[in-house]
Amino acid sequence: MLNLNLDSFMVEFKDGSIKNVGPTDKSATAKLFDVTAVEGRAFGDRRVKIVATDAEGNEVQIALDPEQAAAVADDIDALREESAVFE
Repeated sequence: MLNLNLDSFMVEFKDGSIKNVGPTDKSATAKLFDVTAVEGRAFGDRRVKIVATDAEGNEVQIALDPEQAAAVADDIDALREESAVFE
């Protein structure tokens, strides 16, 4: 299940085109639940991409610097040692 929360988001559809309207203070949050597949792979020369997909075909991609990817890996290792999640 993909959950999108869009704040201050407004677009205009005109002649087959989408045009941004309104102020530039837009923000968004995307959450993907019930993930059925996830993978990490190289993205360009200096990024790591994490791709998560659910059964409905929704997909979220995150491009990280190598340091950020290493920090996520460290967080998961810490959970493995300290949390009931991996029991």
